[in-house]
Amino acid sequence: MISPDQLLGFLLAAVAVTASPGPDNLMVLSIGISRGRRHGIAFGLGCALGCLSHTLLAVVGVSALVAASPLALTALKIAGGAYLVWLGVRSLRSQGQVAVASSTEGTAAQGTANLRALFAQGLLANAINPKVILFFLAFLPQFVQPAQGSVAWQMAALGLAFTAQAALLFGLLGYFAGGVGQWLQQRPSAGVWLDRIAGLVFIGLGARLIVAY
Repeated sequence: MISPDQLLGFLLAAVAVTASPGPDNLMVLSIGISRGRRHGIAFGLGCALGCLSHTLLAVVGVSALVAASPLALTALKIAGGAYLVWLGVRSLRSQGQVAVASSTEGTAAQGTANLRALFAQGLLANAINPKVILFFLAFLPQFVQPAQGSVAWQMAALGLAFTAQAALLFGLLGYFAGGVGQWLQQRPSAGVWLDRIAGLVFIGLGARLIVAY
């Protein structure tokens, strides 16, 4: 079982990560602005549901490690903690790239206007991204507490929670793409601060795990 405190802490970190400027949410904004709300939402939902494949890989991989050696989860958490610290440092040094296209750009945006096609493009773009795979392997285990039961079940539940909040945020981004895009263009520093927040979250999580072991 996952405790309410465990879930709340995870969701707060997940929202900070999802909201920080990145290829997925900037593409959702671009498509929403250039193609309309429904297309932005379709692509955003595809990106969010692509997280399910990463969740499956993380569950299978971490479960296999734990079965092989109880110390493996500890080793993975320490390695993941170091990776998150590195990501945090990169975010703190980022210049906050929040440029949003006002016209059709990129492979996804040049495709057919069909909503199913955009959904599939978002799903595929996220599912085959190796950086997202590495992130899930580093991020999800940080919130697993073996004393509370099955590691695999906790990983799966956390992955589903991450997917749900990403679907909500990306859906809102697609729906309000025009207004959000204008706000970002008028406030170039907004991306910097979003990156700073995500960076501090990464560093805090990573440092806590490294110090704990």
